[in-house]
Amino acid sequence: MSTKRTCDLPTRLENLRQRFERWRRTRKVRSRIPEPLWAAAVKSAAKYGIHRTAKALRVDYYALKKRVEQKAAIAGTQQKPAATASKAAAAAAEATFLELPAAAWAGSGECTLDLEDAGGAKLRVYLKGFEAPDLAALSRSFWQSES
Repeated sequence: MSTKRTCDLPTRLENLRQRFERWRRTRKVRSRIPEPLWAAAVKSAAKYGIHRTAKALRVDYYALKKRVEQKAAIAGTQQKPAATASKAAAAAAEATFLELPAAAWAGSGECTLDLEDAGGAKLRVYLKGFEAPDLAALSRSFWQSES
């Protein structure tokens, strides 16, 4: 039975896999993976994906995922405020929707609501000028009532 481990890997990932294998051959039993190798693995995971990298390097998927997420969180907090503000302004300029405050639409809805439970009880309600909490309370009382 043959494996396709080295054939399917990009050159950089294969080189990193070989670095991990060299480290495994020379390490003390149960020693931790050195930080430079972890850093290279995180960089590789960003490019090739966490699963593919973890599988190629034979490292724990969740440990690698945690380190990738930590790096992303650190990178997100280290951005300059001016750069963040300009990105937010650009994103706002590209927005294709408009969020209205709740007061602008609350109470202006209109619908017919048909409810039926497993026992066959039915309730039809025409609602005009209602608020969502009222609808939730009405539905809850219908479903919890004893037929």
